[in-house]
Amino acid sequence: MLSRRDAAVRLDISLEMATRHGIPSHLSEAELTAIEQDPPAWLVQSRANRTGTRKVWVRLGCVVCGFAEEARPKKWWPDWDHLMCDYHEPYQAPDPVAGFTRHEVEGIGSRFVALVDTRP
Repeated sequence: MLSRRDAAVRLDISLEMATRHGIPSHLSEAELTAIEQDPPAWLVQSRANRTGTRKVWVRLGCVVCGFAEEARPKKWWPDWDHLMCDYHEPYQAPDPVAGFTRHEVEGIGSRFVALVDTRP
Protein backbone atom coordinates (compact mmCIF):
# COMPACT_ATOMS: atom_id res chain seq x y z
CA MET A 1 0.00 0.00 0.00
CA LEU A 2 1.12 3.51 -0.81
CA SER A 3 0.20 6.66 1.08
CA ARG A 4 -1.46 9.65 -0.55
CA ARG A 5 1.85 11.50 -0.12
CA ASP A 6 3.75 8.75 -1.97
CA ALA A 7 1.15 8.91 -4.74
CA ALA A 8 1.48 12.71 -4.95
CA VAL A 9 5.26 12.42 -5.28
CA ARG A 10 4.96 9.80 -8.02
CA LEU A 11 2.29 11.79 -9.88
CA ASP A 12 4.33 14.98 -9.37
CA ILE A 13 1.41 16.90 -7.85
CA SER A 14 0.99 18.63 -4.52
CA LEU A 15 -0.52 16.78 -1.59
CA GLU A 16 -3.33 19.34 -1.55
CA MET A 17 -4.16 18.59 -5.17
CA ALA A 18 -4.16 14.85 -4.49
CA THR A 19 -6.62 15.35 -1.63
CA ARG A 20 -8.83 17.76 -3.59
CA HIS A 21 -9.16 15.31 -6.50
CA GLY A 22 -10.04 12.29 -4.40
CA ILE A 23 -6.78 10.34 -4.25
CA PRO A 24 -7.47 8.03 -1.28
CA SER A 25 -5.32 8.11 1.85
CA HIS A 26 -3.94 4.68 0.88
CA LEU A 27 -3.90 2.97 -2.49
CA SER A 28 -2.31 -0.05 -4.05
CA GLU A 29 0.53 -0.02 -6.54
CA ALA A 30 -1.94 -1.27 -9.17
CA GLU A 31 -4.33 1.63 -8.49
CA LEU A 32 -1.53 4.17 -8.82
CA THR A 33 -0.23 2.52 -11.99
CA ALA A 34 -3.75 2.75 -13.45
CA ILE A 35 -3.84 6.50 -12.72
CA GLU A 36 -0.38 6.95 -14.28
CA GLN A 37 -1.32 5.01 -17.42
CA ASP A 38 -4.73 6.63 -17.90
CA PRO A 39 -4.55 10.00 -16.12
CA PRO A 40 -7.81 11.76 -15.30
CA ALA A 41 -8.56 15.05 -17.06
CA TRP A 42 -7.54 17.17 -14.05
CA LEU A 43 -4.09 15.55 -14.00
CA VAL A 44 -3.62 16.00 -17.75
CA GLN A 45 -4.61 19.67 -17.38
CA SER A 46 -2.28 20.16 -14.40
CA ARG A 47 0.67 18.79 -16.35
CA ALA A 48 -0.21 20.90 -19.40
CA ASN A 49 -0.26 24.06 -17.27
CA ARG A 50 3.27 23.61 -15.94
CA THR A 51 5.87 26.11 -17.00
CA GLY A 52 8.77 24.03 -15.72
CA THR A 53 10.21 26.91 -13.71
CA ARG A 54 9.44 25.42 -10.32
CA LYS A 55 9.51 21.79 -9.29
CA VAL A 56 6.61 20.30 -7.34
CA TRP A 57 8.87 17.97 -5.32
CA VAL A 58 12.62 17.90 -4.77
CA ARG A 59 14.75 15.09 -3.39
CA LEU A 60 16.90 16.11 -0.42
CA GLY A 61 19.82 13.96 0.66
CA CYS A 62 22.40 14.09 3.44
CA VAL A 63 25.98 14.16 2.22
CA VAL A 64 27.14 12.50 5.46
CA CYS A 65 24.76 9.58 6.12
CA GLY A 66 22.72 9.37 2.92
CA PHE A 67 19.30 9.92 4.55
CA ALA A 68 16.93 11.22 1.88
CA GLU A 69 13.40 12.55 1.61
CA GLU A 70 11.10 14.20 -0.89
CA ALA A 71 9.94 17.70 0.03
CA ARG A 72 8.12 20.64 -1.47
CA PRO A 73 10.74 23.30 -2.32
CA LYS A 74 10.41 26.66 -0.62
CA LYS A 75 11.13 30.00 -2.28
CA TRP A 76 13.48 31.03 0.53
CA TRP A 77 15.76 28.00 0.20
CA PRO A 78 19.23 29.03 -0.94
CA ASP A 79 21.23 27.36 -3.69
CA TRP A 80 23.36 25.06 -1.58
CA ASP A 81 26.52 23.09 -2.18
CA HIS A 82 25.72 20.30 0.30
CA LEU A 83 22.95 19.22 2.63
CA MET A 84 23.41 17.40 5.90
CA CYS A 85 21.14 16.26 8.71
CA ASP A 86 20.88 18.81 11.50
CA TYR A 87 22.47 16.48 14.05
CA HIS A 88 25.76 16.01 12.15
CA GLU A 89 28.77 18.15 12.96
CA PRO A 90 30.04 20.55 10.27
CA TYR A 91 33.45 18.84 10.12
CA GLN A 92 31.72 15.67 8.84
CA ALA A 93 30.73 17.36 5.57
CA PRO A 94 33.16 17.85 2.70
CA ASP A 95 35.36 20.91 3.10
CA PRO A 96 34.54 24.01 1.05
CA VAL A 97 36.65 24.65 -2.02
CA ALA A 98 39.85 26.57 -1.24
CA GLY A 99 39.17 30.29 -1.08
CA PHE A 100 35.46 29.91 -0.30
CA THR A 101 33.70 30.50 2.99
CA ARG A 102 30.76 28.48 4.24
CA HIS A 103 27.60 29.42 6.03
CA GLU A 104 24.73 27.23 7.18
CA VAL A 105 21.01 27.64 6.59
CA GLU A 106 18.77 25.60 8.86
CA GLY A 107 15.23 24.43 8.22
CA ILE A 108 15.55 22.69 4.87
CA GLY A 109 13.01 19.87 4.69
CA SER A 110 12.31 18.04 7.93
CA ARG A 111 15.86 17.91 9.26
CA PHE A 112 18.45 19.34 6.92
CA VAL A 113 21.00 22.13 7.09
CA ALA A 114 22.12 23.65 3.79
CA LEU A 115 25.83 24.32 3.46
CA VAL A 116 26.37 27.30 1.19
CA ASP A 117 29.90 28.03 -0.02
CA THR A 118 30.62 31.52 -1.33
CA ARG A 119 33.64 33.43 -2.49
CA PRO A 120 34.47 36.18 0.02
